[in-house]
Amino acid sequence: MFIKVCGLSTPDDVAAAVAGGADALGFVFADSPRQVTPERARALCGSLGRPVIRVAVMLHPSAVEWARVRDVFEPDWLQTDAEDFATLGRVDCETLPVYRNAGLSAGRLPGRILFEGAQSGHGERADWQGAARVAARTRVILAGGLDCDNVVEAIEAVRPWGVDVSSGVERTRGVKDPRKIREFIARVRAAEREQAHVH
Repeated sequence: MFIKVCGLSTPDDVAAAVAGGADALGFVFADSPRQVTPERARALCGSLGRPVIRVAVMLHPSAVEWARVRDVFEPDWLQTDAEDFATLGRVDCETLPVYRNAGLSAGRLPGRILFEGAQSGHGERADWQGAARVAARTRVILAGGLDCDNVVEAIEAVRPWGVDVSSGVERTRGVKDPRKIREFIARVRAAEREQAHVH
């Protein structure tokens, strides 16, 4: 199970996610209490200690905004709404298109998507039934309203390829709790072992 911890902004956040075993770290460059500068994100990733996917999280970026994040932060992946990629053109890194509850038709899907609620970063739960239908067709990273208490239920309901947490591991809005980050990752790993045991 792929685990992404999003909205990291301090060395303690990053250390907790890396030590806990997260596969990807998300840094927010959109207007948010979790927003960081490309320079800050680059500094936070300065000494990760093991390979972790670094994700630039943006919302309708202009080509100029994206170029700055790309050149300064040098992310592995760009995460933004699916339609943004058409206006940005070639982005020079892996893409993680965001699809929201209502935005999925029966058309062809990319090989990997992030599925979440109508608004990012508000702890708004995604439509799990809709997500489960999509997860049967492509690799879905489920986001939106996940926390330590509901992530196991979400994994059972959706069977996603991965999960993404942000507000669900915070002490107060925009301020991460390293203990909750570690607990979230531990619960996902336990659920993963349980599923492997059942099958």
